[in-house]
Amino acid sequence: MLMDYEVLKLVWWILIGVLLIGFALTDGFDMGSMVLMPFVGKTDKERRAAINSIAPHWEGNQVWFVTAGGALFAAWPMVYAVAFSGMYWAMFLVLFALFLRPVGFDYRSKSENTKWRNAWDWALCVGSLVPALVFGVAFGNLFLGIPFTLDEFMRSTYQGNLFGLLNPFALLVGVVSVAMLCAHGGAWLMLRTDGALGERSRKATQLMSLVYLVTFITAGAWLMFGIEGYMLVNIADVNTALNPLQKTVTVAGNSGWMNNYSIYPIMMIAPVMGILGGMIALFSSSTKREGLTFLGTSIAVIGTILTAGFALFPFVLPSSLDPLASLTMWDAVSSHKTMGVMFIAACIFVPLILIYTLWGYVKMWGKHNDQTIDANPHGLY
Repeated sequence: MLMDYEVLKLVWWILIGVLLIGFALTDGFDMGSMVLMPFVGKTDKERRAAINSIAPHWEGNQVWFVTAGGALFAAWPMVYAVAFSGMYWAMFLVLFALFLRPVGFDYRSKSENTKWRNAWDWALCVGSLVPALVFGVAFGNLFLGIPFTLDEFMRSTYQGNLFGLLNPFALLVGVVSVAMLCAHGGAWLMLRTDGALGERSRKATQLMSLVYLVTFITAGAWLMFGIEGYMLVNIADVNTALNPLQKTVTVAGNSGWMNNYSIYPIMMIAPVMGILGGMIALFSSSTKREGLTFLGTSIAVIGTILTAGFALFPFVLPSSLDPLASLTMWDAVSSHKTMGVMFIAACIFVPLILIYTLWGYVKMWGKHNDQTIDANPHGLY
């Protein structure tokens, strides 16, 4: 193998993080723009302009989501098994919400009936809002721990339910997620539309950036002072295939999830990026600087995901019932050979995804407004 097992485990933790960031940056703005669409688009043409700003890209953006799910399954099979079986109903809710998006895009303009189009507009809104909220709630629950245990045969038992996930802290993180993606989507609409629609998108971006900043800082303070975190005290040789139960985990008090920031001060760049990005978006949108606003929301997205990842490291799926059963990046992974083959595949295909994604944006760039809709009555959604 090109790398030893320990290094590959760390590499795949980074790669999955990159895939999640790619998903949040790309699919995030098209979900956020569709959440805002019924509110910022007051006429049928304005709503069509908003839809067509993402229409050529949304399917390609979801490649990041599919790739991240596949990588999670291949690199961390135990995490995939416990999370997707335990939180089945939450995943089912996301899946059905995502059904509304392709159907909405295809059917929305098939009829000129106003009620028909309004119904699909709200379907697109809900189909984008629910995943944004549930993904945030899921991240919030990671810091509280997922209610599962492992027996001596590594069989997991999940003891929670859908409503148990809807606790105050997780819902706050869900609001962080929704506000962040809506700000990102609003910044995208500022870039790709103009006129009254662009102006309303600017105001929505300001509002969502402010909500994001307030909730992000509040969630950070709550995590620092109100939630006990875990610390990995001891583990067997990290360069071998491990049993997740063969480690020592301690509940480290309220500073537990903040411990990595004390050990590695450079990690503080992540929450700083989140706050700085939100402030850039807030102030640049007030001065109508479209590109800088989108850059600000992009920085906020990256900073937010890195903040969560750095705080949890090396935990991937903490257990609230038995801290020793918590799954980490060291002990819930595939074999050395599997991860090595996957790494070679990632080196080939991830750059290809980046290239064709960027090519699509370059070739189909431009602003949408009433005039473009009138000029292409049947060529656009």
